[in-house]
Amino acid sequence: MPANNIQLIPVNSFPEINPGDNLPLIISGTIKKEGIELSNNDIVVVAQKIVSKAEKRVVNLKNVKPTAFSKSVAKEVAKDPRLVEVILAETKKIIRMDMRKEGHGRLIVETRDGLILANAGVDTSNVSGGDSVTLLPLDSDKSADKIRNSILKKLGKKIAVIITDTVGRPWREGLVDIAIGCSGIAPLDDKRGQKDSRGFLLNATVMATGDQVASAAGLLMDKNSQTPLIIVKGINYKKGNKGSKSLIRESKNDLFR
Repeated sequence: MPANNIQLIPVNSFPEINPGDNLPLIISGTIKKEGIELSNNDIVVVAQKIVSKAEKRVVNLKNVKPTAFSKSVAKEVAKDPRLVEVILAETKKIIRMDMRKEGHGRLIVETRDGLILANAGVDTSNVSGGDSVTLLPLDSDKSADKIRNSILKKLGKKIAVIITDTVGRPWREGLVDIAIGCSGIAPLDDKRGQKDSRGFLLNATVMATGDQVASAAGLLMDKNSQTPLIIVKGINYKKGNKGSKSLIRESKNDLFR
C-alpha cells in the first residue's frame, strides 16, 4: 500500500455514546460538524468500544449469576466470578489460563468469531456504571458496513471503515490495535508472485493492511484521550468486502494453539 503522505486526523469532539444510539448517524454528523473534508478512499477508523455501547453490548455484573464452573475458573485466574461468567459466554474455546503472579491471572480464549483474545475482549475500561462491562459487537464487519453506508448516504463519499480493538500478541510485550471489523477495504494485501525492488520473486509476503491501519490510528486513540474516531488519508489500499475474518489464521496453521 504505497503512499507519499499519510494523514491521521482525530475527531476530537466526539460525543459520549449511550446504548441504543444511532452510531452511524452520529459519526456522519460529527465529521460534518467538525468541518473535516472527507474524500473518496479515505479510511474511517472506529474504536470498538463505542460500537459495542451503541449496539447495547453492555452487561451489568450485578445481574450476572456465575455457575460453579465459572467460580472454579475464577479461582484459577484470580478474577471476579461474574466477569468470568460473561467471558465464558462469549467463548468458543479456552486457549490458555494461568496465574501470572499472585492475584493476577490470565484467561486467553477463542471467541465465537474466531478471535484469540484475553478475556474474549470483555472490557471494564471507559464504561460508566462501575460494574458494567462491554462485549465485542456480535458482527463487527456488519457494524462497519452500516457506518460505511451511512457516510455514503449522508456525506456522499465512498470510504472504507475499520473497527479496532486493543490486544496483546504472542512473543511481544505491550498492546496494539488490530482490525476486528472491515468494510470496503481488503484486510490482506497478497504480494506473492510480485517482484521486490531487486527483481526477486516474493513467495511469502502477505501484508495485513487492516491491522497496519488500525495500529497507526491507535497512536491517536489513547485510552485516556477519549478519541474513538480517526480519519486516515493517503493510503492506496485494495478495495474488498471479505471482511476482517480473512485476518484470522486457521488453527491448523497456528503454532501458538
